[in-house]
Amino acid sequence: MAKRDYYEILGIPKSADAAAIKKAYRKMALKYHPDKNPDDPQAEQLFKEAAEAYEVLSSPEKRQRYDRFGHEGVRGGAGGFGGGMSMDDIFSQFGDIFGGAFGGGGGFGGGGGFAGGRRRVFKGSNLRIRVKLDLHEVLNGAVKKIKVNKLVEAEGVTYDTCKTCRGTGQVTRVANTILGQMQTTSTCPACNGVGKTVDKKPAGADANGLIRKEEVMSIDIPPGVEEGMQLNIRGKGNAGPAGGVAGDLLVVIEENEHPKLKRNGQNLHYDLYISFIDAVLGGTYEVPLVEGKAKINIDPGTQSGKLVRLRGKGLPHVEAYGKGDLLVNINIWTPQELSKEEKKVLEKFRESENFAPNVNHSEKGFFQKVKEMFE
Repeated sequence: MAKRDYYEILGIPKSADAAAIKKAYRKMALKYHPDKNPDDPQAEQLFKEAAEAYEVLSSPEKRQRYDRFGHEGVRGGAGGFGGGMSMDDIFSQFGDIFGGAFGGGGGFGGGGGFAGGRRRVFKGSNLRIRVKLDLHEVLNGAVKKIKVNKLVEAEGVTYDTCKTCRGTGQVTRVANTILGQMQTTSTCPACNGVGKTVDKKPAGADANGLIRKEEVMSIDIPPGVEEGMQLNIRGKGNAGPAGGVAGDLLVVIEENEHPKLKRNGQNLHYDLYISFIDAVLGGTYEVPLVEGKAKINIDPGTQSGKLVRLRGKGLPHVEAYGKGDLLVNINIWTPQELSKEEKKVLEKFRESENFAPNVNHSEKGFFQKVKEMFE
């Protein structure tokens, strides 16, 4: 099933600014919040869709990629943001946007900041890697196996509810002042807001019960990606503390330079050098493609700088909107070393008025003159 347009989901135009995007998301999220729509799968799905749209459109970098490449430009893991993350993960990232709409403790009732006593879930940090592709892999897509050194939950680690904040992740202090009692709430210093502390820490694990481990994984690269594009793979980054949500793996695309073809978006460019004789009389040349070769005909009287377009011989669009073209730029190659006989022939050419670029002459008379010179 095709994803809906993010602007359509939030009901905003593409020109909407950051404030309008945030306001539209808050409206949608409050409308379909699970506390207002208990046991309603459709409302939950719409709630997740709104969170996915906001996650992309609220980031200038992601929004720019989405506007240019569509959903593929911000493609994540299984099903994207809404399909690959829990409700707690959405709350942990965007809970502040609700203000006090659903009670205290961060806007989602008590018990760690979320309605129904849900503990706040922290997300692990993201990882960034670079993957190099050649044009063949850009044309067809690729599956890349990579090694990632990341934090994972140590085997055998156990957790206890934080005794300082009793699992809420926050501590409240009351101070007596000349104006009366003042109450302040801050992040728990004992658990850093997680609500849990490590009870049993295996050897080599850090204070959060995490240990560094190398993992080999496969990355599916879609056809048509470009240099600098970033793919977001959900849940493949560092593990979150105390069983939290794992961060993301950000895959930055780099391209290896092709020895003959130059890329410009979905189009490819190739500089073809032809002889002076073929420029005059015409000929057939082979030009390279990403895969294989193609033949092109050089028309008689071709001028240097002429552009020959081979439609559909370029690269695919990342959104599968067809392929670009191969643009062949014709250049006339000028020899630098000539024999005496070759010079004599060229002197005859120079004496002919047909070779003066500013003189009007019929094509028939020109080629007749050339033929006589070689007879």
